[in-house]
Amino acid sequence: MENAGEFKLIECGGTPYEIGLQWGKACKENILATTRNVIGTMVSFSNLSREQVLSIATEHLPHIERFDPYLVEIMRGQADGTGIPFEEIVTLKCMTDFTAQAITGVHTLCTAFAATGSATAGGQTLLGQNIDFVPGSTIDFLKIHHNDGLVQFVLCFNNWGDYTLSSAGFGICLNATFAREHEFTLPVSAYIPKVMRQKTIDGALALLKQTARGGGYYQLADGSGQICGIESTHDDFEIMHPQRNILLHSNHYITERFRARDTAAAVQPDSYDRLDTISSLFTRHYGHITPETAMEILADHDHYPNSICRHIDESVPISSSTLASFVMVPGEGAIYIARGNPCENGFVRYQF
Repeated sequence: MENAGEFKLIECGGTPYEIGLQWGKACKENILATTRNVIGTMVSFSNLSREQVLSIATEHLPHIERFDPYLVEIMRGQADGTGIPFEEIVTLKCMTDFTAQAITGVHTLCTAFAATGSATAGGQTLLGQNIDFVPGSTIDFLKIHHNDGLVQFVLCFNNWGDYTLSSAGFGICLNATFAREHEFTLPVSAYIPKVMRQKTIDGALALLKQTARGGGYYQLADGSGQICGIESTHDDFEIMHPQRNILLHSNHYITERFRARDTAAAVQPDSYDRLDTISSLFTRHYGHITPETAMEILADHDHYPNSICRHIDESVPISSSTLASFVMVPGEGAIYIARGNPCENGFVRYQF
């Protein structure tokens, strides 16, 4: 495959404010574009004025400050680094929670996997997914050095979602799931950063159990072979466990008691096909799965264009495409990333 381009790696470090300031300055163009697009979408789908949207979103700031003042300092640094008002940075953190109706109208979202032990070549743990959303969405790639010694590789989607590999030896994947009821107090993007600053996967999962409400699926894996996932609704959660050392997910609920509330059959029907496809491919390669095998699976075109490797579907009003693809190897502290569709662009390896 020919590599048409790769993400620019932005390095940040210091206090949380200094991290945010460096982040904001380096990613100013993308954050400005995201602010215009996302807040515009919030206004459009809520039938509220811009001022009303900002006011409602910032009502959640006290909850964020109580839960993670470290994150709030990063956000203040971002605001100063970009010149964007702080309340607009806060509003971006409420993106999926505030615009669930808009996002459920986007055909085809993400497909994720984790595998270890008997499923992979040499027993190494692999974790990855495609990040699929509407064209024009932004992704920034950062290497963040925290003052306590923790280092993270972060693929930051729309200055909202942090797909993170931690030097503590574990990583996270994120999938959108939507129940018919949708409420939130603490935005999703306000609890994932703290989850990924934990020192162990057990600490990260414990924090997710406390905070994962409002919708979404989160998948964790570490270098020792521990894999787990958590499906959430606004008032409940369920821990997911691997089967034969493999855990796979797309955009519908697998937990039986959540299925009656699930909107996927109506708005994300391809989610079922994508999960069936990735399950079949992992079964076919069972015992021999390498990072390269995972990359090939993420480039699969079964049910094209509504495939694992997503391409624009001209037959629907709002279609997504694959913006990035990644495979993490937590035991090596390594992440392979393709910018755009993995069928067209090569993977670049980064390591702590």
